[in-house]
Amino acid sequence: HFQTAPFDKNMPVLLALLGVWYGNFWGANSHAILPYDHYLRNITKHLQQLDMESNGKSVLQDGTPVKIDTGPVIWGGVGCNGQHAYHQLLHQGTQLIPADFIVPVVSFNPVADHHQWLYANCLSQSQALMQGKTREEAEAELRSKGLNEADIAKLAPHKVIPGNRPSNTLVVERISPRRLGALVAMYEHKVFVQSVIWGINAFDQWGVELGKELGKGVYQRLVGTLEDSAEDGSTQGLINYFRGRHRG
Repeated sequence: HFQTAPFDKNMPVLLALLGVWYGNFWGANSHAILPYDHYLRNITKHLQQLDMESNGKSVLQDGTPVKIDTGPVIWGGVGCNGQHAYHQLLHQGTQLIPADFIVPVVSFNPVADHHQWLYANCLSQSQALMQGKTREEAEAELRSKGLNEADIAKLAPHKVIPGNRPSNTLVVERISPRRLGALVAMYEHKVFVQSVIWGINAFDQWGVELGKELGKGVYQRLVGTLEDSAEDGSTQGLINYFRGRHRG
């Protein structure tokens, strides 16, 4: 698909372009991954590592500084849990945060109508991000519940939801090994396309190496095999605190 589909039908390319569009032109600094399936509960962590370690770069392939923002912060989690936590920020917060909803049509655990409700929650959340709720709609809703006009004027502004918040809804038949692999491959190719657009190298992680190197010296100072002070006073102070209070 990635090699043969034209750009206007190529999912990794389209997702990559949407990410560049919202990140570089609309100022979105993060991207939410919201799976509506228990078996995808860890996919956000995987995509976080994939995206942020690959495209968290500030230098072009020729060694010169990047002049635009590159990889976003990837975060999120299982959708129904998120609805009672950070979805509030998605709907009414001041930041623009694109989101990917991922949901299967068929569940491996068909208990009563639970999956229908799960699917409905996924679609309704994406619909709410898109449509929002106007001041007039909020006032009409409160009026239908019998509130007086003074209370309506006071409460309605808090119920307004801007809408027009970007999201994708990715629907799969069921979470099988093949479809899970295709889903991961789609995101891998998305990240690669973005690295090409930004001109960065998605296949190195030098930023991680520095902490590992410094960690050896910190460990040696913690256990007392290295007596000289750390490179900065803050770290040395934390080492001293540990050594003065650690038992075991």
